[in-house]
Amino acid sequence: MITALLLFWPALAALLVLLIKGQGAKKVAFVAALVEFALSLFALSAFDTQSGALQHKLSLPWIESAGISFSIGMDGISLLMVLLTTFLVPLIVLSSYKHEYKNPNVFYALVLFMQTGLIGVFVAMDAFLFYFMWEVALIPIYFIAAVWGGANRIRVTFKFFVYTIFGSLFMLAAFVYLYLQTPGTHSSDVNAFYQLTLSAESQSWIFWFLFIAFAIKMPVFPFHTWQPDTYTESPAQATMLLSGIMLKMGIYGVLRWLLPVVPYGVSQWDELVLVLAIIGIVYASIIAIRQRDLKRLVAYSSIAHVGLIAAGIFTLNEQGLQGGVIQMLSHGINVVGLFFIIDIIFSRTNTREITSLGGITQNAKMLSIFFMVLLLGSVGLPLTNGFVGEFLLLSGVFQYQAGFGAVAGLTIILAAVYMLRMFQGVMFGTKSEATENFTDLTFNEKAVLIPLVVMVFWIGLFPNTFLSISEPAVNNLLSIINR
Repeated sequence: MITALLLFWPALAALLVLLIKGQGAKKVAFVAALVEFALSLFALSAFDTQSGALQHKLSLPWIESAGISFSIGMDGISLLMVLLTTFLVPLIVLSSYKHEYKNPNVFYALVLFMQTGLIGVFVAMDAFLFYFMWEVALIPIYFIAAVWGGANRIRVTFKFFVYTIFGSLFMLAAFVYLYLQTPGTHSSDVNAFYQLTLSAESQSWIFWFLFIAFAIKMPVFPFHTWQPDTYTESPAQATMLLSGIMLKMGIYGVLRWLLPVVPYGVSQWDELVLVLAIIGIVYASIIAIRQRDLKRLVAYSSIAHVGLIAAGIFTLNEQGLQGGVIQMLSHGINVVGLFFIIDIIFSRTNTREITSLGGITQNAKMLSIFFMVLLLGSVGLPLTNGFVGEFLLLSGVFQYQAGFGAVAGLTIILAAVYMLRMFQGVMFGTKSEATENFTDLTFNEKAVLIPLVVMVFWIGLFPNTFLSISEPAVNNLLSIINR
């Protein structure tokens, strides 16, 4: 029941928000998002963290004659993704308070509709329900970016839409084939897919169909070209949703629907995937170093971080998988914080060009502190959230192959270069004309950043709080893959 509430509450709240005219819509959306977060905390309190089995289950006939059901539930991996989503959405809504968006009721309703799609992806245990929710999450973000985005929003969002629809069709084709291979009257339940015995040849092409769909969403090199432009042209809140939560759909899809369904296909192609992921780490990091636009720099850094997560989970060892799960949490927290700080800077200076900024720390001590904490979390400094995930991921990659681990480890050095150079250029030095009258954080801005910084240190100092939730589910996943 709690899973159904988590799934449908944002959609119901979105319908209510649509009826509210003016800026009151954002307040109702914020309250609705807080209620959703409270529901997720209740789900956590009633969750058995010692079990890797599916919990909070609900299964109802959907298309009964075809064996398709409305099947939802959560294991530890799903629960952490739901918690991440419900934690970030209220902060993303709150971060928009200084913006006077045109048609705010439509804007915030789309955010809440998107949250329903995101939650649906993380709790769906039926392939066609998963596909349906995958598309539900895509449609609102397309309109948010296309209507409220920058000057090039139509061209950029069209490219994003074409990429993601292209990947979705590959996923659908793979799901239909897998569904037809299930015995008897057929079933699209996730466990029915896990029990299939497919030939190595079938698993090989299914692997690529599913991998392309998920790799576009993550994105992994060379399927990443839609991402920097989309992040740059989208309004700040859309960028936060895309980077903080939506890209986790792709990583989660690999964990739930690729690795355990086609293990032989994975064993044939895992080395190539690691090569692509590691190329992406180095390639995106080098491009990030050369960026002068703050948003594009963080967008490329996101590709590098996701490349390391992808490399870790395809090692198929516990360290890599656990590192991938906790790094999804850490990356979501850090990247939302960084994009919000960039939005703060842009709102005061009307520029994102590093060369046009400087000296901000002289006027904005609090902003400097929050910016540095989130930046160090992103770099992976010990005692911050980024360190835990990167340590486990690199440990997993080293176990797989030491050479891959050594190259992937460059992410630590390269991230320090582009992140610290960015901070130095923006915050230190002499003031520019744009930053001469820069003001420090407002109450609302602190209300967004404080919970993010708390999580940076909570995950960094007490990682087992979260690792213990996902560990049984990860071990269960490994047992299915290795059966």
